[in-house]
Amino acid sequence: MASVSYDEENLYVVFVAWDDPAKIRAHLAKREDILADDRVVVYLDTFRDGHRAYLFACNPLGVQLDGTLTEGQDEDDTFDTLWFAEGKLTHGGYTVRMTIPFRSLRFANTPAQTWGIALGRIIPRRNEESYWPYITKRLQGFIPQFAAAEGLEGISPGQNVQLIPYGLSTRAQFFDMESELPAFRRRDELRGGLDSKFVLRDEFAFDVALNPDFSQVESDEPQVTINQRYEVVFPERRPFFIENASFFQTPTDLFFSRRIADPQYGLRLTGKAGPWTVGGLAMDDRAPGLKVPAGDALRGDRAINGVVGIQRDIGKQSSAGFLATSRDFGAGFNRVVSLHSRLQLDPTWSLSAQAMRSFTQPSGGRRVDAPGYLADLTRDGRHFGYEASYTDLGADFATQLGHVKRVDIRKFKQEMKYYWRPDQSRLVKFGPKVTTVRTSNHGGQVLDWSVEGQLELRFTGHTDLTLGRTEGFELYKGLGFNKHATALEFSTEWLKWLAIAATVSMGTEINFDPAPGLEAFLADAQEADLTMTVRPSPQLRFDQTFIYNRLSTRPGSFPQLDSTSARIFENPLVRWKLNYQISRALSMRAILDYEAVWPNRSFVKLEREQRLTGDVLATYLLNPGTALYVGYTDRRENLALEPTTPPILRRTDSPGLVAGRQVFLKASYLIRR
Repeated sequence: MASVSYDEENLYVVFVAWDDPAKIRAHLAKREDILADDRVVVYLDTFRDGHRAYLFACNPLGVQLDGTLTEGQDEDDTFDTLWFAEGKLTHGGYTVRMTIPFRSLRFANTPAQTWGIALGRIIPRRNEESYWPYITKRLQGFIPQFAAAEGLEGISPGQNVQLIPYGLSTRAQFFDMESELPAFRRRDELRGGLDSKFVLRDEFAFDVALNPDFSQVESDEPQVTINQRYEVVFPERRPFFIENASFFQTPTDLFFSRRIADPQYGLRLTGKAGPWTVGGLAMDDRAPGLKVPAGDALRGDRAINGVVGIQRDIGKQSSAGFLATSRDFGAGFNRVVSLHSRLQLDPTWSLSAQAMRSFTQPSGGRRVDAPGYLADLTRDGRHFGYEASYTDLGADFATQLGHVKRVDIRKFKQEMKYYWRPDQSRLVKFGPKVTTVRTSNHGGQVLDWSVEGQLELRFTGHTDLTLGRTEGFELYKGLGFNKHATALEFSTEWLKWLAIAATVSMGTEINFDPAPGLEAFLADAQEADLTMTVRPSPQLRFDQTFIYNRLSTRPGSFPQLDSTSARIFENPLVRWKLNYQISRALSMRAILDYEAVWPNRSFVKLEREQRLTGDVLATYLLNPGTALYVGYTDRRENLALEPTTPPILRRTDSPGLVAGRQVFLKASYLIRR
């Protein structure tokens, strides 16, 4: 049961959820860490355009999650704003009360408003999601199925101003391995800055960041980074970029904000006027000027970056847009322009298309231009799903502010799946999925192809099992390799206090980093990932992540070398993470990371490495703008500094050298007028 009301300043939503109190999943967690809990959610399409919506969710203890939803994209829970919630467990279930200030939303400046609205309840142990109004997978699109909230009168987000000043103090000691004489260095830093937001004409927000707060409090999750053919990327976590990131997204990733590493200022304008959505961003970056050698004319210079995105809604589910990115450094530059659209063809079929062109002027070379194209046809139904995509990127296509793995390609991908959905069964759905990929260059040479078959089974209790087999081919440095892999994936949250996810894959992979004098060769590959979350109490959470990656020689596919071991390398990564939520605002977190690389240098060009990192953080988070952080980090590596003249650095058998140590204090405060 739910009710919605409002006054001049706030929207109020009250949920009463009936359930067995012993079965309800509710944890006193940090903000937004409630995806494993029972929860209620309200969606608001404030422009009633069927394209974008806010979402506000709460678990039974009132822990909040907010985000945005753009039709055709995944939910984005990086959006944060100021709102209030209370939750309480009762003898018959739980209740939640939400208070959402209109000043936290953007909507049209008209006397009477009609919004799209949907209310939902999610019960993880049953894999159950229920909504008002009724929303079905038989129709493409989620937001267009919202109900109409009419009669909203006399409301406005107002001409509000939001200021978030911050201060950061750090004391660090680190081992400098890049200088001619390796030595310990010390660095103390006291830094301050301001993030500000000005609301213009209700629908637009103008953000100004001076010495922006780009310190990363949360560390990146472990990933395998060795023997990777393409760049490994980590998700964006910095507040300035994550808000309204969808304004700059296109089917091809032409703007990846982590390309801007060390800015001093930033400007951003985002908003909506009628069917038009507009976003603009300008920012400097000091990092390129610090990477060039000392004495270079560009030493100390900075790159200037700009992004503009414009989109027009067409009907309830279709749109057309334009994006332009620009990066200038010295005499060189890179510009990319894009026209893209998403068309809803009928209730289940949609088509996305994109045409791009890049213009690149190197600092000391000739200017090159290149085109790019993409088309994607998708059917999203309750039983049968299909997707076909085609990507064409010219040999000189470049996007310095984006993330494109490779160019000079023509890639065609198809995915077909069918699900049976039994009634009154613990087996929620099951069925096969087949994916095919073929990539060639513009000369017609096949670069790779693959055929993957999977059988997916989903049970209640968020329990999933997937079996898969892949056969494929890959061309690398003129050599062709036939590859295969067999994989098993399993995950479950059947128990309210335990969640497990595991993946095991065995097959073949290319050694992309062979030892000097060798060419790349095919090897046997094994990879295992295990993630476990234990919640012994509503306030305590323990996470363990284990990743094991191994490459070993394959008879008939490796150089005939005098080696006593078939191992090429082993790469284990382990993370232990402990969270204790003292209250909704106050929490303690400790992380211990271990990573090792054990290579056979007869076969692979890798160093023997071991790294142990400890990280402790205390957080007081009153709201997304007002917070206090106190943290300490200690990093150790398997290195030793010999007391010779000059000093010699060598590898050891254990991570005994303190390669980095830092303590920091960070505070920010939200001022809203």
